[in-house]
Amino acid sequence: MARAVVAFSGVEELAGYVHTVLCDKDALDPVQSPLVRTPLKRGARVCGLVFHVEGPRLLRTSAVWSSDDGRIIFYDSSGVRFQEVTLSENPAPGSG
Repeated sequence: MARAVVAFSGVEELAGYVHTVLCDKDALDPVQSPLVRTPLKRGARVCGLVFHVEGPRLLRTSAVWSSDDGRIIFYDSSGVRFQEVTLSENPAPGSG
């Protein structure tokens, strides 16, 4: 499993990176495979996001960003973890 350290100033920048990694994994066209986001909550507080892209033949790759842990974990369409990224600068979940 690949590991990297990256920094993002805002959630939109982080989401763009996640979209690129997920689409590159399965050679998907980013225009044809939009990124879907679902907030992760701990109580009433948003503590991260779950991202996924859907491709042909029910293909679905996903990533989980935990702002509390400062990392993003990527999963392929079979649910196997294929990459983990540590964030050296972690944006607030509500920032743009």
